[in-house]
Amino acid sequence: MDTNIQDILSYIDSVKDEIDKLALDIHAHPEICFEEYTAMNLVADLCEKHGYKVQRGYAGLETSMRADAEGQPGGPRVAFLAEYDALPGCGEEGGPGHGCGHNLITACSTAAFLALASVIKDYKGSVCLIGTPAEEGGGGKIKLLENGGFKDVDYAMMMHPSSGGVKANLVGRGGRASCDVTVKFFGKAAHSSRPVNGINALNGVISLFNHIDMLRPTFDPQDNINGIIRHGGVASNIIPEYAEAEFCVRADTMHRIEELNAIIEKCAKVSSQLTGARYEIECGDISAERYPNRPMNQAFKDAMEAQGVEMCWPDPKMQYGSSDIGNVSIVMPIIHDYLSITDDKSVQAHNRSFTAAARQPQALEMARKGAAGLACVGLKLIADEAFRAETDGYHKNQIPDFYK
Repeated sequence: MDTNIQDILSYIDSVKDEIDKLALDIHAHPEICFEEYTAMNLVADLCEKHGYKVQRGYAGLETSMRADAEGQPGGPRVAFLAEYDALPGCGEEGGPGHGCGHNLITACSTAAFLALASVIKDYKGSVCLIGTPAEEGGGGKIKLLENGGFKDVDYAMMMHPSSGGVKANLVGRGGRASCDVTVKFFGKAAHSSRPVNGINALNGVISLFNHIDMLRPTFDPQDNINGIIRHGGVASNIIPEYAEAEFCVRADTMHRIEELNAIIEKCAKVSSQLTGARYEIECGDISAERYPNRPMNQAFKDAMEAQGVEMCWPDPKMQYGSSDIGNVSIVMPIIHDYLSITDDKSVQAHNRSFTAAARQPQALEMARKGAAGLACVGLKLIADEAFRAETDGYHKNQIPDFYK
């Protein structure tokens, strides 16, 4: 094994206690999107403790951070990405909790950064750690891209926890584009005994759902519009003057998301005309579809299997979720691979059982192994010019022309 790769493995073992503590501290202080001040400062403090320059409130986001380590002049810059926001309702007594295991993502990426930084002086290139807040609905990476937070980065990497054992250790898993859409209807309150005196905003929402359902047979197979009613009135004997629905829209590409959003607005307009309730529509940031870089995926697979962790390629027929890492993948080569933190298949992400799993010794160990795998890929990108050329060529060919 290459001497510096062995150094990476040894280094991660040497900071085991610090990395485990970081994961557990973030887990014990769950913070939802754009409120991750404790998590951001924990990461920043640890990087400063190890002697690295840190920017807090990076690229215009208060809960983002960046740490840098410079090697010899020239060469590429590799970034490890740390997500640390928690999910509402996944913690104790219905509060926030790490039901997606972002505390482990942070520990993994921080350890990978520290490990690669420890040997970077021997190479042309540099490495950074970027704290990317608000993945769970806030589009933090999208905002960092818009604010220039990735302008000097050549490659980006991270690991995401999964569950279910070996078959959930995935490399090269993609993701669909997604967007949150809110539709509000404004009517007129009246006594329910005389509904003719009011304008029923809830009827506008119900009509909207019905019109979308009528059009579902015309959708593409990968299209998905899932909605809930967030507000439907205040009392059953009052005609609702305000109602609100929220939709999660998924599709193969950002372009198709825009088309589906236009369909939702058309349905809202028809519902407004039918019921008399005025509507407003708000479309959030679109998380792009994901373009995993196969050469980097294979390098990560090799690095994990060298540690005894078997990795699998994903089922191409599966409909996977979404993340703002997709927007980054359009701009540069990325990997966003998955490591199972529990063999229990009943433990699923986005619930309290996953929150509990994300603090267990098995999860902490997998985060450290993932860090070694990511750091080895980062070292290969920096040290191996032929591998960089293969990686860059694959990225250039896989990105659709309409993004270029």
